[in-house]
Amino acid sequence: MILQELCRYYDRLAENPAIAISPPGFSCEKIHAEIVLNPDGSLLQFNDLRVPKGKKLVPREMIVPQSVKRTSSPAPNFLWDNTSYVLGADNKGKPDKAVQCFELFREFHRELLRTEKEPSILAFLAFLSNWDPQRAPSLNHWDELAGGNVVFRLNGERQYLHEKASVRKIWLEYKSRNQEGVQGYCLVTGQQQPIARLHPAVKGVKDTQSSGAAIVTFNLDAFCSYGKEQNFNAPIGEMSAFSYTTALNYLLANDSRQKLQIGDTTTVFWTERPSPIEGLFGMMLDPKEADISDNADLRRVLEAVREGRPVDRADSDIRFFILGLSPNAARIAVRFWHVCTVGDAEEKIGQHFRDLRIRKDFDSEPDFPGIWRLLRETVNQKASDSSPQPLLAGAVLRSILTGTAYPQALQNAVLNRIRADQTINYVRAAILKAILVRKYRLSKQGMEVSMALDKENKNPAYLLGRLFAVLEKVQQDASPGINTTIKDRFWGAASATPKVVFPQLLRLAQHHLEKAEYGKMRDKQIEEILADLSDFPAHLSLDEQGLFALGYYHQRQDFFKGKESRETNQ
Repeated sequence: MILQELCRYYDRLAENPAIAISPPGFSCEKIHAEIVLNPDGSLLQFNDLRVPKGKKLVPREMIVPQSVKRTSSPAPNFLWDNTSYVLGADNKGKPDKAVQCFELFREFHRELLRTEKEPSILAFLAFLSNWDPQRAPSLNHWDELAGGNVVFRLNGERQYLHEKASVRKIWLEYKSRNQEGVQGYCLVTGQQQPIARLHPAVKGVKDTQSSGAAIVTFNLDAFCSYGKEQNFNAPIGEMSAFSYTTALNYLLANDSRQKLQIGDTTTVFWTERPSPIEGLFGMMLDPKEADISDNADLRRVLEAVREGRPVDRADSDIRFFILGLSPNAARIAVRFWHVCTVGDAEEKIGQHFRDLRIRKDFDSEPDFPGIWRLLRETVNQKASDSSPQPLLAGAVLRSILTGTAYPQALQNAVLNRIRADQTINYVRAAILKAILVRKYRLSKQGMEVSMALDKENKNPAYLLGRLFAVLEKVQQDASPGINTTIKDRFWGAASATPKVVFPQLLRLAQHHLEKAEYGKMRDKQIEEILADLSDFPAHLSLDEQGLFALGYYHQRQDFFKGKESRETNQ
């Protein structure tokens, strides 16, 4: 299913003349430099092809003959490669191996191009015959370009050697002759065709090898059956293997707007027909405040989605594909695969933001906290490794897209961070609210959690959270500027075993009430809350601890609201 849809996506891209996608037998690679040759094969120039991106120079992406898949033994590419093969020199500190690669590169092209009479090819072969690898360090920008990929061009021509029609024909004929010759039924198309022994590498999944990794691979005998070798165990045609890897590499490109990185999961997404959501989906799921403030269209889309209005009615029924990939050494693991309609994806994301909606601490807080912002609240930001749990990111994304309950691990992690930091901020409160609201809705309990203080909520855990906020406020009023409050000492016990702590806190509050500026008003608030509590529970469950935290947060927000009102009235 995944490979079939990727192959269809490749066909869609190939039909669009505005998109530069590799044709069969070619691939898009990062090129660092070019060699300009004189007609006699002498080297005229060694030019840097890198382009500026921000403050850096990055390689230029170029469609070249498909790269070989190197294992333990060296193998040259056709008319392009890194400087080890092209010039017999690099910066890896192994000059003998670089010279060996150059010899392979030279013999490969002599054999393949021996009948070619094209002047540029003759110049190229003459260059290979006469080049001395020891000259490489004297080339311009050698320190920066050593080890990078290089292409060839004849002086006076704009076309590179690998772009010439006659050369492309030679390359495709060579590819056709060197196919494995094993025929079989392709699992993607169901048709009889040559089966690929190895699939092209997939590049761009975070933390995989820079040379790429594979989704379909059999590198040990234990994985094989019926005496078959490598990918013959999962027969996929040469063309299908090329199509799905090319489409995936297109989605995973550095500047792709159809890619989203959350934790260790690289997520790509596409639709069955061209749709604006392909370029917006990543920003919808993980919007950055800079993106929203600079992009009025994105804010309009996010607000429409949160209010349950479709972004574009014409697109609502087309299918939408979301694929999550994770690194696993030389392999790529499929973390999740989700298929829905565009309208369904918009509705689920809108429900997610509605569930998160809660009154903010400050106006500068994000209206649409992204997934990465949520996951940050599950880890200690002062730790040497502040990355969220690898599995949590994928689980949260899956719950958003499917509309199911948020993972229990998210609730545990946020409550643990609140207990450890004694801090409940806007994002943490929003996460706890969303978890509870969704859980109540899915279990049809009919219970609501409000955005701001709800004095009609008589749940004991919520009331205890409010009471704890009032008791802390009384202490702060009695001792202005105090560094350590009851929250720093009693939060954990108060939110988990209130019966042990609250009687002591109420006795302590009597001393604070006598000294507090608004002692009578706070005393009345305490009485109002206690009037709805028949007893202090011995224990609170995790959900109740979430309600406790929300009651505390809402009550604290109400204090600020009261202060703002007083200042406004004055």
